Amino acid sequence: MDQATCCVVGGGPAGMMTGLLLARAGVRVTVLEKHADFLRDFRGDTVHPSTVRLLDELGLGDDFAQLPQAALTKMHMYAGDRLVLAADLTRIPGRYRHIAMVPQWDFLDLLARAAATEPTFTLLMPATATGLIHDGDTVTGVRYRDADGAEQALRADLVIACDGRDSVAREAAGLCQQREDVPMDMWFFRIPKSADDPVGDASQVRFTSGNSAVAIDRGDYYQTGYLIEKGSDATLRATHEVSWLRERVGELFGWPETATAAIRSWDDVKLLDVTVGILEQWYVPGLLCIGDAAHAMSPVGGVGVNLAIQDAVAAARILAAPLLDRAVDITHLRQVQRRRLLPASFTQRSQRAEHEMLIAPALRGTLRAAPLPLRIVDSVPMLAGLAAYVGGIGIRPEHAPDFARRPSGETPQHTTAR
Repeated sequence: MDQATCCVVGGGPAGMMTGLLLARAGVRVTVLEKHADFLRDFRGDTVHPSTVRLLDELGLGDDFAQLPQAALTKMHMYAGDRLVLAADLTRIPGRYRHIAMVPQWDFLDLLARAAATEPTFTLLMPATATGLIHDGDTVTGVRYRDADGAEQALRADLVIACDGRDSVAREAAGLCQQREDVPMDMWFFRIPKSADDPVGDASQVRFTSGNSAVAIDRGDYYQTGYLIEKGSDATLRATHEVSWLRERVGELFGWPETATAAIRSWDDVKLLDVTVGILEQWYVPGLLCIGDAAHAMSPVGGVGVNLAIQDAVAAARILAAPLLDRAVDITHLRQVQRRRLLPASFTQRSQRAEHEMLIAPALRGTLRAAPLPLRIVDSVPMLAGLAAYVGGIGIRPEHAPDFARRPSGETPQHTTAR
């Protein structure tokens, strides 16, 4: 049976950042990622200013700047009857005043390459967590299935669950999120760009009565998320030809039939089952949940990735030293939850307000005009800057711990968190 000081379940943004930071502290850390690579479509691609700043602190800013990306400086959206400015990132403080729209697989590859230079870091791909190892009431490791389908076991002083809203590790620990009602699910698909498409915003957001979607410019195609009423996926697929969807998105964005023809069948349309919830307690002895495993976020605002990364930074700062001393206990896990509960809860409350004032009426077909709060933000530039700060920087933003900081391009120096 293999041994690590810390086992991170899940190689998404929270898991890879946690692994990188703990390895830079000198902690022996193993990340289990169930897929063989990071190449999966329709993941969150928004890297907010607080995360771009963090990458700079980690010495990865120059490498990040080389990744394919588009910059979103102002968040405009069509809401009901008008175009409104919902957030103006040019008004926030600091060097980075934009959201970087970066394919998540490129972002994760960057973190994986940086972590691979650390002698205490191991990434296992594909490695699918199947359960936990217990000693009494304490989690002492993870059971997983390796690339050959063989069952393996990895013992660890601490398991950190970063495996998303449907976390296997969380469920195996007996933890259950308190879920709240949400009005929508989302369909995701690609629409190719044509050479004569106008150059516009990195994302287009349109909420109209009964027809709403978001389109992100990914260079040669638009990654498109179409809103449907919660739980309506099977019914819509059964009662409509896919041409119905092509016509609706074409009408919404002004795309020609030659572009929307890329939606050839319902097989090209992927469902995101939107869930929002939060754990009352993020931990049990020997295991901590962070990111969507602790607090599943709505896709509204694209903030889930960045909250997960902020969780990872807080966890690494608090846990690195006790992990090195082989003395991590439940009081340390409680500190992580106390540190990150306010940002997660505040963000979910903000998303809930947008669900109620904008998304639910749009889906019901009753959105006739832009909601009053959006009209006020649109008319007061300072409020557009405040909205950008709350979304782009957030409540209680995290900075890289000293043990993880590197000047850009520096050869790694393997210091510890002590």
